[in-house]
Amino acid sequence: MPVEKKEWVCAVKVGTIWTEPNSAREIDIPAISNPVLLVEWLEALPYKERLALCDENRVQTQLLYGEPVLVEEIVGEWAKVVAIWQPSKKDSRGYPGWIPLSQIQPTKQVDAKGSARVSSAKVQLWDLQHNPLLVLAFNTILPLISEDEVFYTVLTPHGKALLSKVHAQFASSVDQIPKRSAEEAVALGENYLDLPYLWGGMSPYGYDCSGFSYNMLKACGYIIPRDASDQAKSGEEISLQDPLLWKKGDLLFFANDEGTGTVRHVGFYYGNGQLLHSHSTGKTVEILRLAGSGLEKEICAVRRYAV
Repeated sequence: MPVEKKEWVCAVKVGTIWTEPNSAREIDIPAISNPVLLVEWLEALPYKERLALCDENRVQTQLLYGEPVLVEEIVGEWAKVVAIWQPSKKDSRGYPGWIPLSQIQPTKQVDAKGSARVSSAKVQLWDLQHNPLLVLAFNTILPLISEDEVFYTVLTPHGKALLSKVHAQFASSVDQIPKRSAEEAVALGENYLDLPYLWGGMSPYGYDCSGFSYNMLKACGYIIPRDASDQAKSGEEISLQDPLLWKKGDLLFFANDEGTGTVRHVGFYYGNGQLLHSHSTGKTVEILRLAGSGLEKEICAVRRYAV
């Protein structure tokens, strides 16, 4: 069923965008419910089934609570959407895919005074009576209605709610998050060391490699493409042949066939010949010495998005 091209928003703390409505399996039911049960889903997901999210092309990306999408079509209990905050070569408007209809809702018009971005890994969102509403993930951005000394009052899919100012940052708009340095993006990334990798992951419940670089730079005021292959074509090109020019916070890209094939991985240069990255299924966010690693001969590009 075609729908009017208007903006909807994600109505769960983290919504997964799937390749097709039939991409989600029985084991994925906790991830497609509302409320979403992310911890239960990931803890029950064996390695083989977790790897299949990538190898069987089941998952595309994820949305954070309140993140806007365009709804293209509704088929049964699923909606075909475009994630407009996630630049992609797949669609000029953003990242496309399918999400359960129960996990999104039409946006409400509001006279916002700016935006509030979650700056901690996870934070409690409260209703106006100070009862716990749900847990918000790092980089969740919500319209700001008002503020006092302690809380931002924000508009959410659940109505007006309270977000502690200790765990949030003001921005005049989504595309005007205060700029911070590349080294600060790396420091943010260090908060997620040992976090298990998740294909398509865009939250502190699990990042994939490009979701990790996208989110750390987004928190520092830089909106970059969602996928590694697109990230490798943007930003400032830095000489691949002269590692002395590489700076902490530059993005290093890796490709098959000793760097001559398709870009398949990205991470932050950590300095001293090391890489901070979300590795791969079955592994975690780590700092890796490149010399002697499997990635050493696969470096294919270096890009700088922040200074």
